[in-house]
Amino acid sequence: MKRALLVTFALVLAVPADARDYGQQGAVFPVIERDLLEQIHTRLTAMEKSGETKRLNQELRRRTTARVNRPEPVAGLVRASAARRWSFDPTITLETDIRGAKGELIHARGTRVNPLDSVPLRSELLFFDGDDPDQLAWALRVSLGAKLILTKGAPLELMKARQRRFYFDQGGKLIAHFGIRALPARVRQNGRVLEVSEVALASRQGARP
Repeated sequence: MKRALLVTFALVLAVPADARDYGQQGAVFPVIERDLLEQIHTRLTAMEKSGETKRLNQELRRRTTARVNRPEPVAGLVRASAARRWSFDPTITLETDIRGAKGELIHARGTRVNPLDSVPLRSELLFFDGDDPDQLAWALRVSLGAKLILTKGAPLELMKARQRRFYFDQGGKLIAHFGIRALPARVRQNGRVLEVSEVALASRQGARP
């Protein structure tokens, strides 16, 4: 009996085991995930110590001031070589009902509404290139009560120098809305429509349209 057990034990030792140690195949690192906020804080602290934060803030202020003083010019505009005039109808068709504060119906969906019937254009709109002396002289002379709207130039400098309020057509939204392609241009009310005109200046001093 004892001999049989010894034989069995020897056979068990002689059979190769399935589990093997293949050794280390590469570097092994512990899994460590840093908190995102901790990483941001560390990065900001390093930027503060190196002076990078101060430099970036100064650059941001410089670029912001430059953009305010001289906004991005409206692209695609030229100086008018020929006069052009057309009517612009501001009438819109309502896509939804317009109701008052108490829910009363003011205008039903589908109604055609002309804003000029309730809010007239009180001041003419003059669009021009503020860097062009001819266009600037024309705009300052043509109408004392007009809104002066730049498509290029430095509005703050002009306001200080001319003691007049200047606006800027940011992104050229008004220019595109009225279909203006050349400058200077003028928009004024004529009854229930707006009259839009591109003015070809006749001389270095400009010409009254």
